[in-house]
Amino acid sequence: MVALTDAFGEPYVRSDRLTDGGSPMERLDDAVAVVTGAGSGIGAACAARLASEGATVVTVDIAGAVDVHLDVRDEPAVEAAFASVVRDHGHLDVMVNAAGVAGGGPVHLLDADEWDRVVDINLKGTFITDKYSAIHMLAQGRGSIINIASIEGLEGTEGGTAYNASKGGVVMLTKSMAIDYGRRGIRVNCICPGGIDTPLLGAIIDAEGMELYRDTMRERHVLGRFGTPAEIAAAAAFLASEDASFITGHALVVDGGFTAGMRVGLLDQMGV
Repeated sequence: MVALTDAFGEPYVRSDRLTDGGSPMERLDDAVAVVTGAGSGIGAACAARLASEGATVVTVDIAGAVDVHLDVRDEPAVEAAFASVVRDHGHLDVMVNAAGVAGGGPVHLLDADEWDRVVDINLKGTFITDKYSAIHMLAQGRGSIINIASIEGLEGTEGGTAYNASKGGVVMLTKSMAIDYGRRGIRVNCICPGGIDTPLLGAIIDAEGMELYRDTMRERHVLGRFGTPAEIAAAAAFLASEDASFITGHALVVDGGFTAGMRVGLLDQMGV
């Protein structure tokens, strides 16, 4: 056991549990986690990964094969769901907000109703679920909140408007919450994925006439491919665990090098 001291000089203890081979072993034993958007894609992968690390996972989505069906915009329903989790399991240790939708367009063509739909689900929904997870985590003095944002919350994207604005809001919400709750034992981070092979992305890039966009977007990732939901889930499991005990307020970019800079083919000309 390694003794550590918090900002007020009070001791706390974390365990460094590794297998003989040095790889993490069930880092989330005894933890209770809630994952929204768990019906498919990144949310489903996060739920599976946290469970594989030893956590008891409550899955949430508006539909599908999950434990709780609710709309993350429905504050009374979210409040009741989180109260039920704590009543049934005694505590709440990890919150992963993966519920989200795509949408946007140039602002002069964008209906206000579409703007509201995207921002309400992606940003307001994250705020509401963060709110009720924070309430319970404050009562117990610990917790890890992980919001799924996007690289489109860090840099602009052609036609992105509503989606970019919502995910940029998630990044800043994350940082503000980290400041507010760091001294209360709650870490708050977000993950900014690049292009991930999910139904959400597929609905856009696999549509008729989108072949050039799909290929261009894939090639912008310097690894030459889209990511997988499991790769985002691995990052979420790390942030949820004690291996990330000194990380808060961070926007973790998991994008295959998309935001590293331009690849223009110079090395191809050099035969490298």
